[in-house]
Amino acid sequence: MTVHAFEAETLEGKRQSLSEYAGKVLLIVNTASACGLTPQYEGLQRLYERFKDRGFEVLGFPCNQFAGQEPGTHEEIRRFCTLNYGVTFPMFAKVEVRGEGAHPLFKALTGGDDELIPWNFTKFLVDREGRLVRRYDPKVTPDQLADDIAALL
Repeated sequence: MTVHAFEAETLEGKRQSLSEYAGKVLLIVNTASACGLTPQYEGLQRLYERFKDRGFEVLGFPCNQFAGQEPGTHEEIRRFCTLNYGVTFPMFAKVEVRGEGAHPLFKALTGGDDELIPWNFTKFLVDREGRLVRRYDPKVTPDQLADDIAALL
């Protein structure tokens, strides 16, 4: 199964099939607005701008499971990301990434192993066919991913 088999709700409340991203390299990230790692939004946006014309997308999935670091409404999240970090990549509605209520996409990305998402800003690199290539720990900065992304493009 590939990530293209899943769908998710956007921040605007629309259901979106991830099959719309077929043929693109994806970086799927669980995000938060009040986390020590939140400045990574800036690096994620830089990656997106650098590679989007070559078939790359960053998909942000806000999550409030880690120390309540994403307490805002969908509108508050959108405004925060836009105003503070100039985020233009796709952002989805808040999801759970661990436990019983985990979004099916994240269950698939981790094979059900909650330890693979230790905190906000865990990153999953997916190839053009929708297959997981690599997972990165939260403290791995977006800039450190550029070579791996370029290799898939």
